[in-house]
Amino acid sequence: MTTVLETRNLVKRFGAFAATNDVSLKVEKGARQALIGPNGAGKTTLINLLTGVLEPTSGSVILEGQDITRLPSHQRVRRGIVRTFQINQLFNELTPLQSLALTVSNQLGISGRLWQALGRDERVAQRCDELLKQFHLDDVQDQKVALLAYGKRRQLEIATALACNPRMLLLDEPVAGVPEGERQEIFDIVNALPAEVTVLLIEHDMDLVFNFARTVSVLVNGALFAEGDVKSIASDPRVKSVYLGEGTPHG
Repeated sequence: MTTVLETRNLVKRFGAFAATNDVSLKVEKGARQALIGPNGAGKTTLINLLTGVLEPTSGSVILEGQDITRLPSHQRVRRGIVRTFQINQLFNELTPLQSLALTVSNQLGISGRLWQALGRDERVAQRCDELLKQFHLDDVQDQKVALLAYGKRRQLEIATALACNPRMLLLDEPVAGVPEGERQEIFDIVNALPAEVTVLLIEHDMDLVFNFARTVSVLVNGALFAEGDVKSIASDPRVKSVYLGEGTPHG
C-alpha cells in the first residue's frame, strides 16, 4: 500500500492545552478511513492542521512523501488535499450549475472568462453535467443555493470538492444538520465516490461510519486512542466506554 497522507508526532498547543497530542496517523491510497471521537477530542483541530488552517506546534504533515507542514492552505489544495466543512461554504446567490462551473473553470485555468466558458467551453459543460448527475443535483441545477434543501446543499459541497480533482478528500461531518429523511442519499453518494480518491471521513453518525469505512481511527483528548477495522473498533470495550462516557474522559 502507498501512503498518501501521514502525520508524524503532530502536536498543537493552545497555551498549556494540547488540542492534538503526538498524533501519528497514516492514510493509504484509496482508503475509506473514518476519524471518530467524542466532542472535544481534537478532530477538527487535526483536520485544520492537515489542511493548513493551523500550523502545528511540533511534528509534521507528509503528502505523498513530501513535507507540507508549512505550506499554506491554497498550495495544499493545488497538491490535492481538498476538504468539506461542518458548516457549508457555498455561495447562496449562485445555482449548483454556476457553483460547479466556477470550480471546474478554475481547475481548467479559464476562471477569468467563466460565464463565456459556461456556455461555450465543452469541457466545462461536460464535467458539470457529470457532477450534477453523480450527486443527484441535475433536477435543481438552476435553483439558487439559498433555496435548496439542506441535504442538497451538503451534496453540492461534496460535488464541488470532487470538482477540484482531489487526491485526498477530507469530509468533515457531511451529514451534520441534515434531516433524517435526507441522509440516505448522502450515504449513497459518499459510498459511490471514485475508488481512486482517498477519503478521510470525520463523522459522529455511526451508521455512516460503519457503512462507509474500512479503517477507523479513534481520537480522544487529542491523542490517537485506537485504530483498526470496523468490526474490531465496533466491538472494542474501550471505544464503547468513550462514547458512553464510562471510565474514559471525553476531553
